[in-house]
Amino acid sequence: MMKRLLRIIFLLLIVAAALFSAPVLNGYFKYRDTVKETPLSDRIAELKAQEHYTVFSEVPEIYVNAVIAAEDRRFFLHNGFDFIGTARAILRDIKEKELVEGGSTITQQLAKNLYFPLDNTLERKIAEIFLSFDLEKNYSKEDILEFYFNGIYYGSGYYNIYDASQGYFSKKPSELNSYEATLLAGVPNAPSVYSPKVNPDLAHKRQEKVVACLVDCGYIDQDEAQAILTD
Repeated sequence: MMKRLLRIIFLLLIVAAALFSAPVLNGYFKYRDTVKETPLSDRIAELKAQEHYTVFSEVPEIYVNAVIAAEDRRFFLHNGFDFIGTARAILRDIKEKELVEGGSTITQQLAKNLYFPLDNTLERKIAEIFLSFDLEKNYSKEDILEFYFNGIYYGSGYYNIYDASQGYFSKKPSELNSYEATLLAGVPNAPSVYSPKVNPDLAHKRQEKVVACLVDCGYIDQDEAQAILTD
């Protein structure tokens, strides 16, 4: 029985390798050609040259923690691609029978936004992973978070944290309170849906999930969570 099971698993691995070898190879070529045309350092320089670029030190700690807790709680433990986080996301999606977790790390999301914002192919996903390794190799975790905050879409026409803070709250990022920071942290997950200007009720429901993630990760306790949500 065991030999038969091992034989089946081996055959499945062969089939998987055959099915995914071409996309992986094509994804690598896509990554190689992309960075050859526009090196990562050039793309980062373009990002940092934008008006209202916000440095990491000007972002509230509660916002940083909220993004990590909600989007990539193993951010400081992986090198761009999180095998454990991806497996967990798949299992949760299966359990919930819907896509409740995407599995992409913050670094992967940054790579996509820098190079492939409108590309949803499997080859793009593979290229994104290679780019994530490059980002992690050449920049610190703090740098990557800073780039992410300045390169993610926040809905309602706001493409960086400064514009979103001004647009939603008429404040600089450094001036956001805990309520505003956790509300804003939930928007990029689905900006057209969670924009406070478009769907305030859905934005607040998303905020509740973000705050729950903060509690789950140990950044705050239940009393602090309640205080944030009733601020």
